[in-house]
Amino acid sequence: MVRITWRGNSTQELLSSCRLRWSYMKHCWHSLTFNAHMNSSYASDVCMTPIFWVVDNYTHCLGPFFVIGVACLTTAVVSIAYWIGFPFWLAKGQLALAFVLIVGNWLLLNVIFHYIMAVITLPGHPPENVLLVEAVTMCGKCVTPKPPRTHHCSVCNRCVLKMDHHCPWLNNCVGYGNHRYFFLYMLYTTLGCLFLILFGLEIGYKYLWLDHGENWTELEPLVGQPVKFNLSGHIIPVTHPHEYDEFDLPPAVHNLPTPVLDTDAPSPGRRRALWFMAFTNVAVVIALGTLCSWHAKLITRGETSVESHINEAERKRLLKEQRIYINPYNFGAKKNWKIFLGLVRGRSFWRTVLLPSWHKPEGTGLSFHTVHDVALVDEWP
Repeated sequence: MVRITWRGNSTQELLSSCRLRWSYMKHCWHSLTFNAHMNSSYASDVCMTPIFWVVDNYTHCLGPFFVIGVACLTTAVVSIAYWIGFPFWLAKGQLALAFVLIVGNWLLLNVIFHYIMAVITLPGHPPENVLLVEAVTMCGKCVTPKPPRTHHCSVCNRCVLKMDHHCPWLNNCVGYGNHRYFFLYMLYTTLGCLFLILFGLEIGYKYLWLDHGENWTELEPLVGQPVKFNLSGHIIPVTHPHEYDEFDLPPAVHNLPTPVLDTDAPSPGRRRALWFMAFTNVAVVIALGTLCSWHAKLITRGETSVESHINEAERKRLLKEQRIYINPYNFGAKKNWKIFLGLVRGRSFWRTVLLPSWHKPEGTGLSFHTVHDVALVDEWP
């Protein structure tokens, strides 16, 4: 009994010692990492710092490859559309072919134009070595005056006017000068992919869904032998090829219809091309369509991607003080879209949006009208 008690006491002492050491280690860890500003967001930023460093230092190197990839993918999709779709709709009739060509090439023209302009158009940068009366603060990274709505791009290592984000697919920042080109490229690319899906459904159904005889391959060889039935109805295997000769029967004549070969069935290469088109267009519609919807929502609210996070944080801060935050650049959905698309100074929608247009955004990008400009709220644009 004494020995058992001693072991129990030693076990309790061991557990107590382990708890004490664990508590001591936790206190040491908290003392070394204590920070009044420490929170989950700060900790995640610290953990993501290496990834941010890689993105900031190597994204500009990968940018040209992304641009080449977009050009090659677009060329492949358009080439396959002409290769397979043109003969199919030509067989449907000249009127159907004319409609598909006109609408398809109109979408393609807008996609190519807006992508090229988004790539080659500078987003806009604050002038250097000039006194900016419009500046509202100083950039902590490039130590230059920052006009309103200007933010620093860590990839370009420059401040960008009305910066939205840095797009690796453009190898360029999206900002004041090329935001309209970027959005219309996304919009027309999404519409173009939807157009290919809509007018390619019948082609896909015919060539990918329906079963074509000439494309069927025998997976396993047929195993068996000829048989005959006796008078009692039992099956007897035919072991001799000329076993029927003793009956002196005339040769059988079968008037079977001659099967018509489906000469319109696609080759394996065309089937692979159609599957490539299907997956590519559906993926682009989902990914780019979602991004386009998000940017349309931001444009409706009169803010950029960067400003949406800033405004949301400011809105939550003022809400705790029982105050309401008002975006100074939100003139209402209709006016926000007119300003963004440049539908000012008599410009028409069909010439500015439905057709390629080189017009520049209003102003210089150094200052912007706000809802507090009472004299201009009802007159501009």
